[in-house]
This record gives sequence, structure tokens and C-alpha cells, in this order.
Amino acid sequence: MIAGQSALVTGGGTGAGRAIALALAGAGVDVTICGRRLAPLETVGAESERISAVQADVTDEAAMRALHEAHGPFDIVVANAGAAESAPAHKVTQAGWQAALAVNLTGAFLTVQPAIAPMVKRRAGRIIFIASTAGLKGYAYVAPYVAAKHGVVGLMRALAAETAKSGVTVNAVCPGFTETDLLEESIERIMATTGRSREDARASLAATNPQGRFITPDEIAATVLWLASEGAASVTGQAISVSGGETW
Repeated sequence: MIAGQSALVTGGGTGAGRAIALALAGAGVDVTICGRRLAPLETVGAESERISAVQADVTDEAAMRALHEAHGPFDIVVANAGAAESAPAHKVTQAGWQAALAVNLTGAFLTVQPAIAPMVKRRAGRIIFIASTAGLKGYAYVAPYVAAKHGVVGLMRALAAETAKSGVTVNAVCPGFTETDLLEESIERIMATTGRSREDARASLAATNPQGRFITPDEIAATVLWLASEGAASVTGQAISVSGGETW
């Protein structure tokens, strides 16, 4: 049972983050969600009395430490915030590269770092990264995102090794293409660069999933709930693919 515990979910205003926050709240967890934009966070917060919205940027170390100090300690930390831009590798600017690593990798680290010592001291806790199948394989035209998500999987494995005997578990959920704003952005880019119809663009992305469909945010949330449960107490250091059977 995880009822009565507390959780932090970054990027909690939309997509998978929203679904995760609502699922945890529905299980009786008090959830703090954060993100750069306050309005969508407050909209999610209005959906459950167990959800509190805090505006905070995961790339800002001081802001993340202040959030933990003000609202923690957290029993469950879900590092979900992320962003992706598309461009051929030879056209990626250093600024674009650094921005991708800042939100997807450094932001993930800054999200969980303040929770590690308190969890180890209590000998209990769940750290869950929302990575991507891009952390397990390569995709063309998103090299910075792929590199960052591979980094997240490596970070997860390092933290799992450090905390293995402490009662803390550290895992990553790696979804394939998911029905979120990021998917819509990918579809728009395909349409703009190839002239394909929306239907064709969606079909080309869905084809990467052997089941021929997109993952839903609720499926990601269900995986997070399981990883947060007592039933997953011996599951740590794992990159769990939620992708309809994609292989690499």
C-alpha cells in the first residue's frame, strides 16, 4: 500500500506527468507537481485535492532544492520533465545540444539528488525516471534527446547500484511514442518537412510499435504505480520498456 505517502512528479501539468500525478493521488498519495508553466499545473491540481502545484524549473538547482525543503521529504520521486527538438545532427547547435541535456538529463539528476540521502537514511524510497525507448536505441534526427535519455538510463543504473542495500529502488520507465504534446510536435515536424498528411505522419510513427499503436499516458502511470508498490521492492536498476514490443 502506498496510501499516505508523498510524491514529487516533475512535468506534472500535461501528458504522462499529469496521468502519473492523478494515478498516485487516486492511490492515496499526496502529490506535488512542478513545471515551468503554472497554469497547466493548477488545472491538474484542481482535479484532485491531493495534488499541489508548484512552479519550478528542473534545470535550476536552487529551485529544486528549495522545492524538496519546502514540500519534502518525498517517499516517491518521479523525474518526468523532458523536451525534444528535431534536426539532423550536423545542424544541431551547441545551444540546442546543451538545452536538450539540461532539461532531459541534468534536470532529471537535479530532481532526484535532494531525495537520495533522506531516502537512504529512512531505508525506504522510490526513484523513478521517465526515460524513453530513445534511452535504449537510436532514433534519427533527435541525437541530443537520444544522448540525454541514454544518460538517464545510465544515471538510473548508477543510483540503483549505490542504493541497492538501502531499501531504496531506482528504475526507469522507457515508453515508445506516446499520445502527448511531444508526439503532436513530432507529427507537425514530419508534416512540415515531408509534406505528408497528418494521417500518414501518425502512421509512420505508430509503425515503430509492433502492436501498431501509440502508448497511452495511463499505461505509463500504471507502470509507475507498480514500481512504487511493495510488490516491486526487489526491482531496481531496471529500464522497463513500455513500447508494444519494440526491440533493439
